Amino acid sequence: MPVFNKRNSVRRSVASVRQQSEADWELLLIDDGSTDGADALLRDLASEDNRITLLGWPDNRGAAAARNAGIQAAKGRYIAFLDADDAWLPEKLAIQREHMERIGAGFVFSGYRRLDPSGRPLGDVQVPTRITYRDLLKRNVVGCLTAVYDTEVHGKVEMPDVRRRQDYGLWLRLLRDGGEAHGIDQVLAEYTVGGSSLSSNKMVAAQATWRILRDQEGLALPQAAWCFAHYAGAAVGQRLAHRVKR
Repeated sequence: MPVFNKRNSVRRSVASVRQQSEADWELLLIDDGSTDGADALLRDLASEDNRITLLGWPDNRGAAAARNAGIQAAKGRYIAFLDADDAWLPEKLAIQREHMERIGAGFVFSGYRRLDPSGRPLGDVQVPTRITYRDLLKRNVVGCLTAVYDTEVHGKVEMPDVRRRQDYGLWLRLLRDGGEAHGIDQVLAEYTVGGSSLSSNKMVAAQATWRILRDQEGLALPQAAWCFAHYAGAAVGQRLAHRVKR
């Protein structure tokens, strides 16, 4: 869990991990140079449960560096991600672990609920039952807060060190050599939609997606453009669907 100036929300996020019905977990909190007093709160939270470990540094290095520090330090077989303003539902880890062990999946994800900053529901995001690398090139359907991968299948794979879309880059790395990610079409987490500058953020996110396709995956310009066109169309369709649900 990367934490940068999330003092007002991180307690809820940590509580959602501690409330998991699956008790065999470790939580790695990575303080990414917070300046709002979150560091003191994180120390308190870590002292309350010996399954919580606090890592971090004084300067802000970005979510990719923080998540990769967590991946490197993790002792468990399964790697999962949660941001400091989101939350897991209590059965999240238990359902995903059972699913992975039952079908031998190395990478799973699930549906999730979108909330506004006040906690008001904005609609549920549904997911397909499986995706391949080629599917993922056209559209990222994996919410970072829902993803789990098995290090016994994939090894410890880290996110690309970029400021945005590093999670998308990781999913592509996990599936590049074949295999599938398995979706559980059930709401298992709650994602808080960001506040201001959404249009600006969308533009930056689109640019970051393009860079993943071109720089990380090395797609030729025509193929990258074809995949990006699918990504843009899916993003517009998803936004319209969310508006209808509201």
